[in-house]
Amino acid sequence: MNDVPTVLFVCVHNAGRSQMAAGYLQALAGDRIEVLSAGSAPKDEINPVAVATMAEEGIDIASNTPKLLTVDAVRESDVVITMGCGDACPVFPGKRYEDWELDDPAGQGIDAVRPIRDEIRVRVEALIHELLPEARSA
Repeated sequence: MNDVPTVLFVCVHNAGRSQMAAGYLQALAGDRIEVLSAGSAPKDEINPVAVATMAEEGIDIASNTPKLLTVDAVRESDVVITMGCGDACPVFPGKRYEDWELDDPAGQGIDAVRPIRDEIRVRVEALIHELLPEARSA
């Protein structure tokens, strides 16, 4: 049994919110949490505004590519966090599911995306504290 929890972030296009969340979780938790992200209808590339807002935080998500959500990715994950994909996400018993209601950064300017990014960071930090209780004292 793997001691490292796996978190899967899912949004429709896997180009904005889920990529920003994955970027934060990777940067903040390092190798203590395995991070996956996917989309039910992935775009060809990551939203450039999402890349720019994360770069302001010193996190580079520019080299990531949107991935198609697979049943295997859900099966491998301990926590599945959806962001507006609704019924497109397969549900398995015994998994922890959360739906984060966040505005979609698609088509928005950087000033509109920054608050979305900041909300994602707050939620990712809370998630880390839930999954890694020892991180609280670090």
